[in-house]
Amino acid sequence: MRRREFITFVGSALVVSPIVAHAQQNRKVPHIGYLMDRSGPPGMLDNGFFDGLREHGYVVGQNVEIEYRWTDGKTERLSALARELVDSKVDIIIVAGADSTKAAKAATTTIPIVMASSQDAVGDGLVASLAHPGGNVTGRSVYAPELTSKRIEILKEMFPTLARVGVLWNKENAGAGGQLREAETTGRALGVSIESLPVQIPDGLDEVMARAAQVGAGAILIVSDSSTISNRAKIGSSALQHHLPTIFANKTYLSGGGLMSYGPDIVESFRLSVVHVDKILKGANPANLPVEQPTRFEYVINMRTAKALEIAVLPALLVRADSLIE
Repeated sequence: MRRREFITFVGSALVVSPIVAHAQQNRKVPHIGYLMDRSGPPGMLDNGFFDGLREHGYVVGQNVEIEYRWTDGKTERLSALARELVDSKVDIIIVAGADSTKAAKAATTTIPIVMASSQDAVGDGLVASLAHPGGNVTGRSVYAPELTSKRIEILKEMFPTLARVGVLWNKENAGAGGQLREAETTGRALGVSIESLPVQIPDGLDEVMARAAQVGAGAILIVSDSSTISNRAKIGSSALQHHLPTIFANKTYLSGGGLMSYGPDIVESFRLSVVHVDKILKGANPANLPVEQPTRFEYVINMRTAKALEIAVLPALLVRADSLIE
């Protein structure tokens, strides 16, 4: 589905970067293309981006406009939607995740691309390096594979007899491999077997949760991407149905009923991505703008889900948690 929506904020005028000036010769304000591999309209994650726009003084219709493209869960549409934005001569493209970034990169080598979030920007081949991304892509890399190790360690601490962990990942997610490999490496060190659970989201979730229970998984680690975030409630309810504890990459998921999360604040990442947008629209070259990483990670426990699963959370974990959902 193609949608063009406009959201208005309070702000001031801006100076247009030479790198995007070619698209603005015949219009007064720059256009932002917003390409997301999930359904619209804008939701929780996008609100972070809108907050960033407000903070930097952007007003849609006055000094910036936004063109939205949503895949509505059909990842195969990314290439066509990216091309639509390029053909519309947008001045910058906002993406999230490896698939969206790769689709935008394939569609243009000149229009700047800003990642509101990505799993492993270097490992997924999205940029040359974090310090010197090169090309037309920059932004934020928030889901480094090594964080997966920490999540496996937390599960083992929560459940000392844990012998098998299922790693649930969207089989359309090109960036999931790094986290799966990290989980396997950490699992070997901790004596925990890792069960790979590729899934078609959302239709295959109940089936894969049933499979996880059948093979004796004691917990499920969910690899984050746009589709798993959008379907967090279905993931949470399906896991509860099969009595499976879950751990996620950020606290946004826990509103869907997950048990725990460890990672950066993804809404904050969307907000901070506007720092890159602002610099580019004011003249910076994305090739020279370092890809930023989060500096703070949150450990959150959903006590309501713990109660539903009849889990007695260890006092040591309660003390370490940054917040508890009561």
